[in-house]
Formats: sequence, structure tokens, C-alpha cells
Amino acid sequence: MKTMFLLCAAIFAAAFCGFGFSSRAEASGKILVAYFSYQGHTANVAKEIAAQTGGDLFEIVPVTPYPAYDECLDVAKAEKNNNARPSIDGRVDNMADYDVVFVGYPIWWYDAPMIVLSFLESYDFSGKTVIPFATSGGSPLSDSLDSVRASAAGATIGDGILANDAGDVAPWISGLGYAK
Repeated sequence: MKTMFLLCAAIFAAAFCGFGFSSRAEASGKILVAYFSYQGHTANVAKEIAAQTGGDLFEIVPVTPYPAYDECLDVAKAEKNNNARPSIDGRVDNMADYDVVFVGYPIWWYDAPMIVLSFLESYDFSGKTVIPFATSGGSPLSDSLDSVRASAAGATIGDGILANDAGDVAPWISGLGYAK
């Protein structure tokens, strides 16, 4: 009888501990790496972040594609001046499953492109951590952070990075504590 009691207690403890472990793993957060990339630079960084973290990738794709570079400069400037919110082709169907969302973009006109703000304003980020990353020919990441904060209402904004090279990602991810 005592052996049976101990066996039942051991099974109960194993089941309880297993449940607790599962809850802690879920609480540590599922990761999404969402990005908009015009020329592929930001996409390369996003793919490296996903590889380093084990996160899922989501490409932010405009319904109306951006034109060739010279014309795109004018379109991006007009969008910024008009505080436009271009439409996105596709959605993250399971956004509620993610606790940490890395959001990447090239810096256009000293800010995140308006399509990235469209993305951020399309979801409820309350209780989530949003970590920005950007590529840029000269503007610092800090130029875009006010827009990201305002558009990702309710989110905690993590320490982002300006990473023009995918090689910059591993030490940053490790320092954040999200390396897989």
C-alpha cells in the first residue's frame, strides 16, 4: 500500500512538474520577426535574427508595391508628409501567440516607413515586447523610435539595433538573452 501511494505521488509530481515546465516555456515567449525590406538588406538581417532566436518570419508586403528607387524616394516622402498608412498584403493570423516581436525596416526620411507603422497599428501589442531593428545609409535607429513607440501602443520597446550587416546580429541577440 505504501509503495502504491509513493508511486501515485511520483506520477502526480511528474505530471505537475511537467505542466509547470510547459507553462514556464510558454511564458518565456514565442518570437516573431516581422520585417519590411525594399532592397533585401533588411530581409537578410531579419533572416539572421530568426535563425539566432528560432523565431517565425513574417514579411510586411505592401498591397501596392513600391516603385523603382528614384520614384520610391518621392513616394516615401509623400507618405511621411501625409502620415499615410499603406495597406499590407497579408496578416499574422496568430499574433496573440507571440510575446516578443522583432520589427525590422529600412529607415526612410529619418523614420520607419509608413507601412511599418501600418503593421504596428494593425495589432494589439499590449503586454508584448517589440524590439526594433533597422538598416540605414546614414540615419540612426533612434530617429525612428518615437514612431515605433506611438504605433505599438501598450508594448514594451526593447533595445533595438541598426544592423547593416547580418554579422551584427549574433552578439546583439545574445546580449538581449534571446539566443536559442
